Amino acid sequence: MEDMTTQDLPRGVVLAATPLGNMADATDRLKQGLATADVIAAEDTRRVRNLAQALGIEIRGQVVSNFDHNEDQRSKQLIDAARTGTVLVVTDAGMPLVSDPGHSIVVAAAEAGVPVTCFPGASAVTTALALSGLSVGRFIFDGFVPRKAGQRQKWLESLRSESRAVVFFESPHRLAETLAQAVEVLGVERNAVVCRELTKKFEEIRRGSLGELAEWAVDNARGEITVVLDGASAQVMSVESLLPEVEKLVASGMRLKDACKHVTEGTGVSNRDLYQAALQKS
Repeated sequence: MEDMTTQDLPRGVVLAATPLGNMADATDRLKQGLATADVIAAEDTRRVRNLAQALGIEIRGQVVSNFDHNEDQRSKQLIDAARTGTVLVVTDAGMPLVSDPGHSIVVAAAEAGVPVTCFPGASAVTTALALSGLSVGRFIFDGFVPRKAGQRQKWLESLRSESRAVVFFESPHRLAETLAQAVEVLGVERNAVVCRELTKKFEEIRRGSLGELAEWAVDNARGEITVVLDGASAQVMSVESLLPEVEKLVASGMRLKDACKHVTEGTGVSNRDLYQAALQKS
């Protein structure tokens, strides 16, 4: 087998997935990139050096920082380097661009006609989906949950009739609060899965209803968190669960009939039943 340090990397920008926690998940192509790239653009330069050390690899190229607050300014420098050599883009864990830096350099490379390729590998999103046990043939990824309660409320309301599974990240410090708010908006029975510390020593997959998970999270939310929320269906949606949204739209000036029609779209709930329930409650 040819020594990986003598293999030629493609010229241009290379996006490379890094392990979520288990070093055995590092691919041969990632190792090759770390060993031979001309420039390594890392979310955290110390972490990529620690990763290389753990993998027994000597980094010979230049290592530069490329994180949320400097990647727009850094992209020109990286594109210039990628015109004649290889720029390896890595983040702290998982795939670049998936709620991590990398977007600016890909856009800049496309505009400059610089080749872009990817060394695929670990991703918390697909790992959580595979482990969830939910129906994930169709899903959406929503990144990190909004921090402010008002914005989080609007986000959760947008998921009330979402039929696809939803994957998102959350801080362990806010998980209990987010799940409790999800119970209020989406209902206590909607199923979800909390994945904690994926691929690491203390990995834990917690499945249950939102009500059960909200209660569990009060004392057990630690480490890196990925959540998979089950898609809505006619079985989990109910007239009662939709009434708060109708009341909110009516209070904002929308006619009751129009509000009921808007809220029931895609839910499997009868517009007429919701309208009658709203009349009775008013």
